[in-house]
Amino acid sequence: MADREPVLTSVPIAELRPTQMTVGYREVAEKRRRWRENDAGKRAAFLAAHMVPTLLGPKKHHYVIDHHHLSRALLEEGVERVLVTVVADLHHLDKEAFWTVCDHRSWVHPYDADGVRVGFRDIPKAMADLADDPYRSLAGELRRAGGFAKDTTPFSEFLWADYLRRHVEAKLIGNDFSAALKEAMALAKAPEAGYLPGWCGRVER
Repeated sequence: MADREPVLTSVPIAELRPTQMTVGYREVAEKRRRWRENDAGKRAAFLAAHMVPTLLGPKKHHYVIDHHHLSRALLEEGVERVLVTVVADLHHLDKEAFWTVCDHRSWVHPYDADGVRVGFRDIPKAMADLADDPYRSLAGELRRAGGFAKDTTPFSEFLWADYLRRHVEAKLIGNDFSAALKEAMALAKAPEAGYLPGWCGRVER
């Protein structure tokens, strides 16, 4: 049997619900910059190729499980709608059961900007309300610079952000991002980071 094509739905970005507390504002700004570099044709093609995966949750709200940074960037650029593809229909569950399923399926990341786990009720209800985690921006830039490989582990960049949070001073990220990235690169190659997804440091023999 041939695989079925995903069913796509056009949804207002303002109505999308996050499944995490934060994004990296610096990373959002970079996605906005790239968006502005494209003409209308390329923007349309980009949107068609970047479907946002969601869960259909209670009251049939769409809960985003990937592309939070992209959704936030497009919202800030004035894009009103995106195509979503529903990964799982859980709208029949009450909120408590819904979040329990999300937690066990690694579809939710309820950690605040300090890396502290919070209650599901604290998760923002809109993309516009996501807080900034500078360490998530540092982790994203570290991956693009080759510090670690892209990995399918859910929220892998947040795992790296948590590692960097314990070793890189927040003041350095704010005052000298390039220096913070250089420090993060050295940390990424250390054996102590070997437990992290996408680690590509040297294995000592």
